[in-house]
Amino acid sequence: MTLFRQTLRFTSPRLPFICGRCRTYSAQAGAVERVISAFRSVSGDEGVSVGSAVREQHGNVVVFPWSVEEVSALAKICHHHQLPMIPFGTGTGLEGGVGALKGGVCFSLRRMDQVLDLHQEDFDVTVEPGVTRKGLNSYLRDTGLWFPVDPGADASLCGMAATSASGTNAVHYGTMRENVLNLEVVLADGTVLHTAGKGRRPRKTSAGYNLTNLFVGSEGTLGIITKATLRLYGIPESMVSAVCSFPSVQSAVDSIVQILKAGVAIARIEFLDDVMINACNRFNNLSYEVTPTLFLEFHGSSKSMQEQVSITEEITRDNGGSDFAWAEDEETRGRLWKARHDAWYAALALRPECKAYSTDVCVPISRLPQIIVETKEDLIRNNITGPIAGHVGDGNFHCLIVLDPNDPDEVQRVHSFTERLARRALVMDGTCTGEHGIGLGERALLREEVGPLAIEVMLEH
Repeated sequence: MTLFRQTLRFTSPRLPFICGRCRTYSAQAGAVERVISAFRSVSGDEGVSVGSAVREQHGNVVVFPWSVEEVSALAKICHHHQLPMIPFGTGTGLEGGVGALKGGVCFSLRRMDQVLDLHQEDFDVTVEPGVTRKGLNSYLRDTGLWFPVDPGADASLCGMAATSASGTNAVHYGTMRENVLNLEVVLADGTVLHTAGKGRRPRKTSAGYNLTNLFVGSEGTLGIITKATLRLYGIPESMVSAVCSFPSVQSAVDSIVQILKAGVAIARIEFLDDVMINACNRFNNLSYEVTPTLFLEFHGSSKSMQEQVSITEEITRDNGGSDFAWAEDEETRGRLWKARHDAWYAALALRPECKAYSTDVCVPISRLPQIIVETKEDLIRNNITGPIAGHVGDGNFHCLIVLDPNDPDEVQRVHSFTERLARRALVMDGTCTGEHGIGLGERALLREEVGPLAIEVMLEH
C-alpha cells in the first residue's frame, strides 16, 4: 500500500477550483520530462499536453486517455518513475482535492464518455468517467428510468463516486454509496481491479470485503475509477414541489424532524435561512417571503402523494408554517429547484468582487435544530456573511460564506468560524463533511473525527 501513498497522494477525480500558487515544481518535473515520450507512445501526441496553461492549472503534464487500457499503461509508467497521479473529472468539487501539490501527471478522463451496458429490466447501467449526471439522464430520457443522485453541479458520475457525493434527493434515494454496484479501478501500479468482480451487478452481496464502498469516497487516493455500475430508478408517476416559510429557524427545522419521524417518504426537503432566501429572490427575480424556508418535493402515485402532502401540511402548520406555495408543472418546479441549485451564485451576488467558501457539516437528525440555531448565532455574532442552505432531510447543511480574501481580519474570522462549526458537528456525533469530501481543507479535521488509529489503518492497509 506504500505505493498508493507515494503515487496517488491528495487527489480526487471530482474537482474544484485550482489555485496556481499551490503548484510546487520540484525535482519531479525533470522526471516528467523524461517520460513524456513514453506517454505519447500510449496516447499519441494529441493525448499528451505540456502547455504552460495546462501546467498552471493541472500539474506538470496532462494525459487524455481513451480507454482503461490506456489509463493502465500510463499508470504503469507513472508507477515506474514514482510520479504522482491526479485523476480529473469535470472540475466541480469544492475541497481542493486535485491540487497538484507535488506536481505530477493529471489524468483528464473526459474522453472516456460512453454509456455502457444499460440493463433496463435490471435497473442498472455502467458508465465511463467522462459521463456526467445530466448526460446520463439525457441518455435515459426515453426509457422511463433515471439516476436521481443530484449534487447540483453536472458532475462526473465516477467523480461523484470518488467523493461519495449526494445532494437534494439523498433523503429518499440515498447517496452515491448506496447507488454504486461495482467499480472498475486502475490501481497505482496499473493493475485493473473490479471491486465486485468483472461484469457483476447484483443488487446485494455478502461475498467478501465490500471493496466497492472502500473506493466510494476514497477521493482518488486508492486508484483511478474508469467505470461505475450504477443503480437506476423508475421515473415517478407524479412529482410536485412546494415552498413553506416559517417564523424562525427552530420552527422550520423542528418541522423537518417531525416530518421524517412521521415516516413521510419525502423526496427532497431543503432548508434556506432568511439570508439565503433573500439572496435567491434577488438573484432569480423571485418573491418568496424573507424568512426561514423549506423547499419540498414529493414523488409517487397521485394517491400516495395526497397522503404525504396532507401529513406534511399538518406538521408545518402546527409549527407556524405558511400555506404551501405549489409548483406542480415541470417548468415551475424547474424554476424552484434552479433557485436552490443557484444558491452559490446567489450568495456571491450579495457581495460582488468577493469570493465564496462552503462548509459541509452533517449531524444526526435529532441534533439538527440545535446546530443550525447555534451556527446562525455564531455568524451574526462574528459579522460573517454566510447564508445557510442544506439537504437537511439527512442532517447535512452548508454555510455559503462570502468574504473578501484581501481582508486579513475577515479571513481569520471565517477560518475560526469554520473550525468552530466543524468541531460543533463532531461534538454532536456528526462529521466535518457530509458530501464534499476531505480534499485539502479537511485533513486535520479528519484525524479529529476518526482518530489516529483509523488514519494509521487508512495509510497502512
